[in-house]
Amino acid sequence: MGFILTTTIFLVLSVIGMGLYCIKKGISGKSGKRILGINILSVFGLLVITTVLVFSGTVFAQGEEAAAAGEVNGLGLLAAALSTGLATIGAGIAVAVSASAALGAISEDSSLLGKTLIFVGLAEGIAIYGLIVSILILGRL
Repeated sequence: MGFILTTTIFLVLSVIGMGLYCIKKGISGKSGKRILGINILSVFGLLVITTVLVFSGTVFAQGEEAAAAGEVNGLGLLAAALSTGLATIGAGIAVAVSASAALGAISEDSSLLGKTLIFVGLAEGIAIYGLIVSILILGRL
């Protein structure tokens, strides 16, 4: 578990360092997007490598079942947190886009209020679906 923690800390610090470097140098535009793409690919590559290394360990027929159950429980909690967190981030992005468009449409024609509320409500439903998935995951633990 220490390996996962060390790798995660390294990934977070590398993202922060890259952001500070881009801010200090004033990088924007195409070069900023290229650096961001390289950073994202390296982070996900390291995550895939870490996942493969963690789950490719030796399997014993009997023994440390309590420790294995604790690790599975921890991964289940991580899955529940990720499903809720990523769903709310997605819902925030969707609401930001749809609500701003809805405000623009309502300012031009106030009869569109009901139609625009439907789109904003659908965007907020993404967060609710993420919460439901996390409740289902927690129910399985």
